[in-house]
Amino acid sequence: MTWTSYHRRGDVLRTVVERADQRRDGILPTDVAGVSETFRDDLDLLGALSLKWHTRLAGRIEGELASQPLDLEAAVVRAWQSTARDLAGVRSVLDRALAAHPDPDVVAALEKAAAKEHVLLALMAGRSSTADDVAARVGRAIAERARDTLVAQPEVSVTRHQPRVIDHLLHRLRTLAA
Repeated sequence: MTWTSYHRRGDVLRTVVERADQRRDGILPTDVAGVSETFRDDLDLLGALSLKWHTRLAGRIEGELASQPLDLEAAVVRAWQSTARDLAGVRSVLDRALAAHPDPDVVAALEKAAAKEHVLLALMAGRSSTADDVAARVGRAIAERARDTLVAQPEVSVTRHQPRVIDHLLHRLRTLAA
């Protein structure tokens, strides 16, 4: 891949993500200009979207754990929910493709990616110490909890509740220092 094609791929992927977030219908946005020239097939495009999701999720988990090191599972759930809000269209496309894509190779690849995501969730939540099938099941439960409580808990504006957040952080720092 040349430098130019690498950047072109990134531009097209950004447009695909924007379109998926606008539509939120779960349909893979193959109608975006440049998709057919940049991505070989649905698997290639879904793989790029899956990587986008996973990278954002991993970053959010790290951020949440840095700010909330005491309740690991709650931090992981918040990170998943935050990522799902930011990439709602991508999550919808991945979920729909996993559930109903006609190509078994695509479904197998998405199942493998989902299992790895679930292992990540379990490991980062401190619920498993090994990347195995048990961790995948535990991580799936964490993801389901995050998904089930996503609508019930809208994102809180930090600026509106800033004094409470600062007081909470100071309390945690005092607890850790003691």
